[in-house]
Amino acid sequence: MKVLYFAWVRQKVGAAEEDVSPPPEVRDVAGLIAWLATRSPGHAAAFADARQLRAAVNQEFAPPDAPVAPGDEVAFFPPVTGG
Repeated sequence: MKVLYFAWVRQKVGAAEEDVSPPPEVRDVAGLIAWLATRSPGHAAAFADARQLRAAVNQEFAPPDAPVAPGDEVAFFPPVTGG
């Protein structure tokens, strides 16, 4: 699974992307967030408040209960505001 990080999420994690192999119990975006938060202090900081994040699975916006699977591309970014 390829995970992409944008904006302040990338800064806290310390990488723009990484390839990960979550355990089988990670089946949705929320589970992936919980698992990623355990990977390092930077990940923990980036994923401390999931309400401050948006996700996309395979370039489609995805809610926390959206399924994820090996081979997916999952992106995390802050909410976008316009003016």
